[in-house]
Amino acid sequence: MAEPVDDAFLAAVRGLTSEHGADPAGLDALGGLRPERLWELYDAQAGSRHLDLAAKWLREKERGYYTIGSAGHEGDVAVAAATRPTDPALLHYRSGAFFLERSRQAGVTTALRDVLLGMVAGREDPISGGRHKVWGSEAAAVVPTTSTIASHLPRALGLAVSIGRARRLGVEQGRPADSIVVCSFGDASANHSTALGAINAALNTSFQGLPVPLLLVCEDNGIGISVPTPDGWIRHAYGRRPGLAYLEADASDLPTALEVSARAAEHVRRTRTPAFLHLRTVRLMGHAGADVETSYRSTTQMQAEARRDPLLATARLMITSGLATADEVLARYEAKREEVMGLAEEAAEAPGMTDGAEVAAPLAPADADAVARRAAGRSTAARSPEDGRMLTLAQAINRSLADVLAQHPGSLVFGEDVAAKGGVYGVTRGLMKRFGRGRVFDTLLDEQSILGLGLGAGISGLLPIPEIQYLAYLHNAEDQLRGEAASQRFFSNGAFRNPMVVRVPGYGYQKGFGGHFHNDNAVGVLRDVPGLVIASPSLPDDAAAMLRTCAAAADVDGTVSVFLEPIALYHTRDLHEPGDDGWLRPYAGENRWADAHVPIGVGRTHVAEGSEGEDLTIVTFGNGVRMSLRVAKQLEEQGVGVRVLDLRWLAPLPVEDLLREANATGRVLVVDETRRSGGVSEGVVTALVDEGFTGKLARVASLDSFVPLGDAANLVLVSEDQILAAATALLDR
Repeated sequence: MAEPVDDAFLAAVRGLTSEHGADPAGLDALGGLRPERLWELYDAQAGSRHLDLAAKWLREKERGYYTIGSAGHEGDVAVAAATRPTDPALLHYRSGAFFLERSRQAGVTTALRDVLLGMVAGREDPISGGRHKVWGSEAAAVVPTTSTIASHLPRALGLAVSIGRARRLGVEQGRPADSIVVCSFGDASANHSTALGAINAALNTSFQGLPVPLLLVCEDNGIGISVPTPDGWIRHAYGRRPGLAYLEADASDLPTALEVSARAAEHVRRTRTPAFLHLRTVRLMGHAGADVETSYRSTTQMQAEARRDPLLATARLMITSGLATADEVLARYEAKREEVMGLAEEAAEAPGMTDGAEVAAPLAPADADAVARRAAGRSTAARSPEDGRMLTLAQAINRSLADVLAQHPGSLVFGEDVAAKGGVYGVTRGLMKRFGRGRVFDTLLDEQSILGLGLGAGISGLLPIPEIQYLAYLHNAEDQLRGEAASQRFFSNGAFRNPMVVRVPGYGYQKGFGGHFHNDNAVGVLRDVPGLVIASPSLPDDAAAMLRTCAAAADVDGTVSVFLEPIALYHTRDLHEPGDDGWLRPYAGENRWADAHVPIGVGRTHVAEGSEGEDLTIVTFGNGVRMSLRVAKQLEEQGVGVRVLDLRWLAPLPVEDLLREANATGRVLVVDETRRSGGVSEGVVTALVDEGFTGKLARVASLDSFVPLGDAANLVLVSEDQILAAATALLDR
């Protein structure tokens, strides 16, 4: 089927004439650009255009699955030409010409085929393995990003900040010390809160004198799907930001775009401060394959856009300067069409993935034995005066963080108030003094930037351990975990990884203090993220060992984990009676558990001394462990044998332990401090049913409610009385 933009290009070029041979006057328009270099850039632009045409052809054949094209944005080839193939790039989804030119610079000869395989979800696609069509290449330093609006900007900032930090810590990155990070996005994305936050964080960080070698490239085509961007808005919004160098160019004027892009890149590389490159582009061929532009754009508008076609402008430049005839330009264009369509026909026959396990393979831990060895390895930290002491949960986490920082030279602890203050609850107290501000530091009060810093640091070879101050605050930025962190290995077929351990104080039971924002119990959104490991320790010894496991899994496998810490248990000392110190544990005792680890997805069973725990299994986690142990004692005093299974891991659930402990008694009570709907207990019950458990089963959970302020919190959270009543009822059934 004929494509108007293709027909218009062919007709316009046929109408251009020139004498073959270089015209000195015409060559002035090239701005010093070498003729052979211009042909290379034209090839990248033409290749990108034909990829768009091939995407539509594949869709018509019902073989292609992606039609968001780059037509009209081919001027971004100038940014690729102005930067190095070792400069990490996180690209806008219309950056086809950039990707092809960057691939050529890096010596990747299969870029056209690779992109086409992505369009057809071919399993041989070297970028994502057929999981998504993304721009990505390890060899070309193109970090895969999805088309989620602006979500890649916090990661780009984190990567830029981490270049210098990793070098100072002696962590090898495999790129020159003066590298810069390129991050491109559209004009509609420039209005997204994620973009605004990332750019503000970049300026704030640079204002403090820290290096931020970040080149922000706004490819401004004037429209977001069907909604116009007000004329002049990008210049108005970003043209006068203190600390942000602003440069602007018409991407259809290739020599000028090259000159301005080179100045922008040189500024960032020399000053190590951010710059904003505003490239004025056009959008041809609509937003995507199913888009009908005539429903929201006039014929006059579309004709005006077509006259600004950057590919046509480059062709005109070569012809009017005397570098080539119209026939030669068209011949090169048609040769590229033949090359791309030949590859598209091959891609149309490429097999896709046929096994679900293969699809999900990049999400699974790769080497559990190596994680165990890494976690159990001796720390290089000097033994602490705390060795042998009985510690609280907060103290055990603090000591484990110190051991991780000592064992992993590239590990970082950061977040709001974690440095000088030592955290709101003192969990990170003393770490900055011991390891320095380069490794333990405060951040902006912006959760997206905190996680973005972690994402970028992970790509740089560091081991980031960010803290989100409260679970409720994570919801402001959870897409950085879902859409960016957990998906990185998936969309790069394991080639890229962003190891990270996100510490999050959470849950309820703080005697009504703080209300919902300090007693949040919503974990369903985390359990819904494929590949995300969720640790939920209760006891001090478990917390220390599990933290070491998460750090080891990040280091070995690139695992992203969320480490949920029960605030109400941070400083708890007693279990059954005041002064019994039943909740304390030694950090380094006879068993040296500080140097052990807890395998991911393995629970812990508690049975009272002298009991066989033969009558009832209580399955729980977090604050529920302490409450359930207290209830278990009451039941034991009545002659009931109880075993309490602490799940410890909410994803993946310890299904093997769960089934074993359930079958041991035939009666299971699930105690869930989160919520009845969307909480943890639904997954536990479902796992038991899936595994064929036929015993008696019940659950008690907090209400489907936010946690209110004051004593009213006790009306919605699970209580010990409810656990006891539910257990008694289950035993009586």
